[in-house]
Amino acid sequence: MKRTCHGSCHCGAVRFAAEIDLAAPSLRCNCSYCLKIRCWASQVPATAFRLLAGEAALSEYRFGAGRERHYFCRHCGVRLFSRGDSARSGAFVGIGVNCLDDMSAAALARVPVTFVDGLHDEWNTPPQETRHL
Repeated sequence: MKRTCHGSCHCGAVRFAAEIDLAAPSLRCNCSYCLKIRCWASQVPATAFRLLAGEAALSEYRFGAGRERHYFCRHCGVRLFSRGDSARSGAFVGIGVNCLDDMSAAALARVPVTFVDGLHDEWNTPPQETRHL
């Protein structure tokens, strides 16, 4: 069931709201970037995301093919979300589940996780090892 969730960076300069179905699987990826930031994302359609404050505080990072734009707060360094467009899911926002402010630890523990092998561009297959993700 979808609900409106609010999130922010550590210093509070950037705030957002999104309609998220936290019963849907979230993603943990093993690509070189996601591994370094220990990314845990909930993907929503781009229309389900609203930036509430802090657009001027955002910096963008792209790597590889540059298809996905990763946004972080230039003040505190927290990566909040990414934007992309794929043939499989259309325009999307990958929200950092760890940035959601109105979720209890117990609620976060219930969010299902799907592991994807982005390192080898095998998005429908989980990596052989996931314990470190």
